Amino acid sequence: MARFESFGVVAVALLAAFLVIYFSDQAAVTTYVAPVATSPPSAPATTTLLAFPILPLMKETATPLRPTSIVAPKPVIIEKSTTQTLPPVSVVSQSALDASAVALRATLVNIVCIAPAGSTLHSTSASGILLGRSGYILTNAHVGQYFLLADQGVSCVIRTGSPAMMAYRAALVFIPTQWIRDNQTVLKQDAPSGTGERDFAILAVTRSATASPLPTTFPGLTLAFSTPPPGTPIVIASYGAQFLEFNQIETSLSPIVVFGSIQKLFTFGTSTADVLSVSGSVASQEGSSGGGIIDGDGMLIADITTSTVTGNTSTRSLSAITGAYIRREYATETGSTLDILLATPPSEAVAAFAPQISALEAIILDALSSH
Repeated sequence: MARFESFGVVAVALLAAFLVIYFSDQAAVTTYVAPVATSPPSAPATTTLLAFPILPLMKETATPLRPTSIVAPKPVIIEKSTTQTLPPVSVVSQSALDASAVALRATLVNIVCIAPAGSTLHSTSASGILLGRSGYILTNAHVGQYFLLADQGVSCVIRTGSPAMMAYRAALVFIPTQWIRDNQTVLKQDAPSGTGERDFAILAVTRSATASPLPTTFPGLTLAFSTPPPGTPIVIASYGAQFLEFNQIETSLSPIVVFGSIQKLFTFGTSTADVLSVSGSVASQEGSSGGGIIDGDGMLIADITTSTVTGNTSTRSLSAITGAYIRREYATETGSTLDILLATPPSEAVAAFAPQISALEAIILDALSSH
């Protein structure tokens, strides 16, 4: 997730139309034309929630952009043992990965939320992935929480394409209550760090943000039920924005799509594959929160949550919570399955979740007011 201080209603129009990214390592940027070599596996360092970098002042009266923070328990690496038998790595052709890259890029969205002038909240830019065909979007809870704050003047838009352009408005249909309780002050904290436990949310597209009507069906991926073993080739996509320069905002925030492989698997429990890590690439940067990782079979196997965010992107580590973990946590919290939600008309899901918003918002606002 990328964050910046609120700078007024004018910024809504500016940021919706003009968000651009600059990569300090331009030669490493890919758009799924060639694989990117991965570095040897290494133990994951303390990771950071992907938040907005400090950028140049937009106006003399504006304040520098700052990240926020989260703390979560460190997951334990899964090794081959009697309690966790990892399957062999499947052979994946480059043509299959190319097809997966095309599918992942087609479902990638940019989520921009603007806090009002004078607010103590940060504004944000992040990523999301369309699930199914009805317009549901998977992103992070530290992104989805902004949709709880509409009556605080926070305005969010979904953007698509290259460069990213306004496309849809959306509403929250799920966020883990326990995540909100555990992370009440994330919106104002600095240096976000953690592992991504329960850090997912689901949005539903509600209307067009332009004069064009909503599509009859959306491009969408299927969230995986299982997690491939380390060594499996994958594709990563996001709207990373850590190296954004304001004087470049006007033209081209474009998707990052890179090839890599799973490095390690981690668990929040005893043996379940809850988190996977991949080696550093240009996707390992702020703004990638909510981006996706897909395998050669076209399954969305993980949702990007954390990364180390210092040093060259090629030396960083990127982590993501797995599709299997998301499915289990959703079922634990709701007593239902994610597939039932995705089969529900979005308008019904929005209406069903709406009664929970005020209580969840109150948790955040009460915590912020006491800090």
